[in-house]
Amino acid sequence: MPEIWFPNLGIEINELSRVAFSIFGIEVYWYGVFIGIGIVLGTYIAMRYMKKIGGNPDDVLDFMLYGIIIIIVGARIYYVAFSWEQYKDNLIDIFNTRKGGLAIYGAIIAALIYGIFFVRKRKINFWYLADALVPSVPLGQAIGRWGNFFNREAFGGYTDGLFAMRYQLSQVSSGNLTQEILNNTVIVNGVEYIQVHPTFLYESMWNTCVFITLLLLRRSGKFKGRMLAWYVILYGIGRTWIESLRTDSLYLFNSGIRVSQALSAALVVCGIIMLFVIKGDGTENDKNLKKSEE
Repeated sequence: MPEIWFPNLGIEINELSRVAFSIFGIEVYWYGVFIGIGIVLGTYIAMRYMKKIGGNPDDVLDFMLYGIIIIIVGARIYYVAFSWEQYKDNLIDIFNTRKGGLAIYGAIIAALIYGIFFVRKRKINFWYLADALVPSVPLGQAIGRWGNFFNREAFGGYTDGLFAMRYQLSQVSSGNLTQEILNNTVIVNGVEYIQVHPTFLYESMWNTCVFITLLLLRRSGKFKGRMLAWYVILYGIGRTWIESLRTDSLYLFNSGIRVSQALSAALVVCGIIMLFVIKGDGTENDKNLKKSEE
């Protein structure tokens, strides 16, 4: 029997290992591989854009080389902070990220804080650097979400829709299962499956669309300095909906409020405000965008 099954699409995957390969006996998970691919590809695209507009591609490279650890640490701190019950009795697991447990909003917050210090040291305009880097973010997210697929995580509640996905129940963490999912398990030839929304796929598809949209907006030349604003609006809209489907959401302590959903909605509002606050109508030249912040 297949390990993963999309019954309404006629797709069956007989075997799907979480481990991509081993180096000196150390297992490397697909989760980390996909994140690495996203980072490398996103950095390459940002550097190409910087070179195209006459900027210094090394600004992008240096930002990523020095910032990648900060970004990953930020993503982990965010996740652990809102999943403290899971780690409080086994603190060593805080450092085990190979099986997942990185939150994109933690990464974004860490990147923004680091970015502020970085541009001040380099004496370059924050919005100028953001225009180069931001479109690569949803691309990295779109690729990275497939790591969740291999890990059998980041899925939604029960569905029998077109994209309904089945995981073997024995291969899924019980912490991600709701009573509704358990009440609708499917048994095929003695194998028990859960049937759920593939929210990892929804977000990957949405982020791909956001990436393409940002490239088109940037290429038009009418939205210079505003890529960050458009990103938080577009991503926030999609994440607000997708988060409502997930069963592994991080909650604001015991309030019942989904952290990522509330933050996504807030970012949409912030992004709209940013569009009006950031001056310029797209006719400013690159020299002004590169001007040092005094």
